Amino acid sequence: MTDAILELAGVSKSFGGIQALRQVRFALKQGQIVALIGPNGAGKTTLVNVVTGVQRASGGHVLFRGADVTGQRPFQAARRGLARTFQIVQPFPRMSVLENVMAGALFAGAHARLADAVAAAREEIEFTGLSAFAQRPASALTLAGRKRLELAKSLAMRPRLLMLDEVNAGLNPSEIDRALALIRAIAARGITVLIIEHVMKVVFSLAERVIVLHHGELIADGNPRDIAVHPRVIEAYLGEKFARRIREDGTNG
Repeated sequence: MTDAILELAGVSKSFGGIQALRQVRFALKQGQIVALIGPNGAGKTTLVNVVTGVQRASGGHVLFRGADVTGQRPFQAARRGLARTFQIVQPFPRMSVLENVMAGALFAGAHARLADAVAAAREEIEFTGLSAFAQRPASALTLAGRKRLELAKSLAMRPRLLMLDEVNAGLNPSEIDRALALIRAIAARGITVLIIEHVMKVVFSLAERVIVLHHGELIADGNPRDIAVHPRVIEAYLGEKFARRIREDGTNG
């Protein structure tokens, strides 16, 4: 795929005798919103860790914007424009919201001057709806607020690709709706989004493409409606009840 921003070419990762990823191959185009789904232990977070240099691939290659970045370190990934959020949100609790986002801007090297990092942090805090909390400690935020802080911090890195690890986990329906609107606004900037997600409402309303992992193996890759009725995906993850509801919705709609 010549216009791919990210390409995984036969990527594998093993931990001793455990094969966490098995010859995973796919490519993402600029500006796509892609969901990465699968059962717990399927290898989703490991895949993100390998892409961002937190863990090194045991085999295969990771290419970002055409360059082989397989052996990169996390700070190098950030400075190339690869940003990610974490499933368990852990901001610096005693630092202010503004200082937390500034830390992201400075870590990625997107802004050499402190004044520029402050300006970028304020911009992303406003974008994520946290302006009223800018000077408050991160510990004062609700879970939904901390999730938005994680997004603001990642956006301050000026990413080209943003990987979201269960950014909606623990949120109520109205908070999820707000998060969906925010993710769409991020994609509208031209940022490619890869989202690890268990909430199928999010997957089907947000993603234009779904990649499915099971036991570290890519078992399906396609548009959401086709994925919902894919036999291997139904067996491994979604279940027949969900697939039947999707088929009925398609018949009625």
